[in-house]
Amino acid sequence: MTGSTRVPLSVLDLATVREGHTSADALRGTIEIARTADELGYARFWVAEHHNMPAVASTAPPVLIASVAAHTGRIRVGSGGVMLPNHMPFVVAEQFAILEALHPGRIDLGIGRAPGTDQATAAALRGISPYLTVERFPEHLQTLMALLGDERIDAGDAARLHATPAATSYPEVWMLGSSTYGAQVAAALGLPFCYAYHFAASSDVDGALHLYRSGFKPSPRFPSPHVMVSASVIAAETAEEAHYLAGPSRIMALSLRTGRLGPIVSPAHAATVELSDLDRAMLDSLPGTQFAGTADDVVAALDELVTRTGADELILAGTVFDPATRQDTLIRVAKAWGL
Repeated sequence: MTGSTRVPLSVLDLATVREGHTSADALRGTIEIARTADELGYARFWVAEHHNMPAVASTAPPVLIASVAAHTGRIRVGSGGVMLPNHMPFVVAEQFAILEALHPGRIDLGIGRAPGTDQATAAALRGISPYLTVERFPEHLQTLMALLGDERIDAGDAARLHATPAATSYPEVWMLGSSTYGAQVAAALGLPFCYAYHFAASSDVDGALHLYRSGFKPSPRFPSPHVMVSASVIAAETAEEAHYLAGPSRIMALSLRTGRLGPIVSPAHAATVELSDLDRAMLDSLPGTQFAGTADDVVAALDELVTRTGADELILAGTVFDPATRQDTLIRVAKAWGL
């Protein structure tokens, strides 16, 4: 592939908190990464929703999106994603209608079904309302779409509601997922679909995308299927340096699976962590960062991912200690990709 024929690249960020630093530092780092992505020609900059995690400051996507959009000028900004079972659809619709009014044509609303946290924290978010349940996700998603201008959907009781008094445009709604469920929902509703390959690389991406494409029902905004696939990447001057910089991502992956949560450790700390035999065996099975190497190494792997999945876009994740490392990766990949 050449730069002119390669698919667009985007960026997914979690505003990660590193040891010895604050949430404010993490959020400032996200804004600087977004500015770099904007200048380099990346298509989108999405922020995730996670709760009660020492390493993640991205707890309220609409708030962070507002700041990122205000500090950038061209790039689309959105959620990767809003975890809809945690929120009333009308609240989400109002928040994203405001964002779209402030930054018309630049706002994406990626929707997920997972809680983005543990069950106790999810219960704290949702309270005792019987309305906020995973089982009602399809209904809530369609209500949200109707509130954001999708005239195909009967909004029911929500038809009397208006997310904003006088909209001139609406955010682009995406379905996110790491399983066949999200793929089937996106297909049925004619939505673009983002597959979370960066943390579900061992799952059935091929099967999910086949279900999405084969079952896709055209919609006014998307007459044909549209797929974005995520991947976790780190690029450096040498492959050895990239693998060293990827050390914190592997420790983070281990901590998520063992419940020993903490801020992102430095590469030096990651290289000297003492592990039990069980931890070592688990760590050896975890990718942390899927594609770590020189820019040419990373681009070759991304080209192969596009060929395998037929993705229309890619979105790049990456857990690193220093935001400057993330910016350097984006710079290297952009140049090698031909942005």
